Amino acid sequence: MPYAEGRIYNDADAHIMEPANWLADYADAKTRALLKPLDLTVAGDMALHIAKGKFDDAHWDAVEIEKNLMFIKGWAALGAFDPAERTRALDLLGFKRQLIFTSLAMGQFWGVYDQLEFNPDLVYGGARAVNRAIGDFCKDDRRLIAVGFLPLDDPERAEREIDDGLKLGCGTFWIPAWPAGDKSPTHHAYDGVWSRLQEANVPFMLHVGAGATPMPAAYRNNDRGPITGFVGGGESLDSKAFMMLHASAEAFLSVMVLDGTFEQFPRLRCGVIELGVLWVPSWLRRLDVAQQAFARTEPALALPMKASDYVRRQIKFTPHPTEPVGWIIAQGGEDLFLFSSDYPHIEGGRNPIKRFEESMTEIGEAAKEKFYASNFNELMGG
Repeated sequence: MPYAEGRIYNDADAHIMEPANWLADYADAKTRALLKPLDLTVAGDMALHIAKGKFDDAHWDAVEIEKNLMFIKGWAALGAFDPAERTRALDLLGFKRQLIFTSLAMGQFWGVYDQLEFNPDLVYGGARAVNRAIGDFCKDDRRLIAVGFLPLDDPERAEREIDDGLKLGCGTFWIPAWPAGDKSPTHHAYDGVWSRLQEANVPFMLHVGAGATPMPAAYRNNDRGPITGFVGGGESLDSKAFMMLHASAEAFLSVMVLDGTFEQFPRLRCGVIELGVLWVPSWLRRLDVAQQAFARTEPALALPMKASDYVRRQIKFTPHPTEPVGWIIAQGGEDLFLFSSDYPHIEGGRNPIKRFEESMTEIGEAAKEKFYASNFNELMGG
């Protein structure tokens, strides 16, 4: 029996665990020469296995993979980096659709750079390699949706990358939740990017890992011993970073709403992935307060809808399994939130469905169906 059964489940967050040469193998020669080596320190003892390639069938029989699928994570997981294995993993998981993000590869070419260090050939060559590689990983299983990477540093190149990424098989694009240079994402220089995504009926994604976490380092200098944090499949967090995890996405989306970009592009859609949702209900209120309080001095705020209504119309969010999802749905509404497994990252947990169900005992069946399935369909355009 699959892990998920009894209803349709669409998974809004899953990952490939990249081998050392994964990105380089899909990069052109010029980009390959500029890529940083992939840091597999977090793989630990699995690094040797990654170098050798996938496990054989005898290994999966020995570890009783059908029984232990959700207990074996990271590079050791079934389908961590082999597409045929991922198809088997998805059969065992039981999910109807699954978004596939990278884990570590973007660190080979992208970062929140000082603009003096910005190398557009590296950034866009790296993005093309990601889009080529992730599209190839997903191409043989229609349930898998490749999430390409779309840096906004050069608006014209970004527009071209949308078209090229779509041809490579990307079904959506991960955009950094951080200003590209000195321009807001609402600057009219980006109108072509948002227009192209809208025309293609393709959403964009904000995801943990592509945006700064604005917790000053001094707050960790607390004379209370070392802070070890938590190392997951692609992220390394401690409690203080966790408290600010959503901050860059909140800022990004706030300007997209308040500057009228979502009004200008009413069919543009966004998924906010692995950034938590406890902040969302209060943010909806603060958007409306800001719109009302500053309307006299900021003409752009004279929008035909309440600021929060643009969020409800065009944005979806994935909660962490540790969050009180039932309470959040009751506060924020049943149309905003999405199920995700984070497979095969360990921070997704061994049984996310159980944890979500335990927090939704007061939530009706119709709202649960939206959470597990139809909100995802709405985000993805059908």
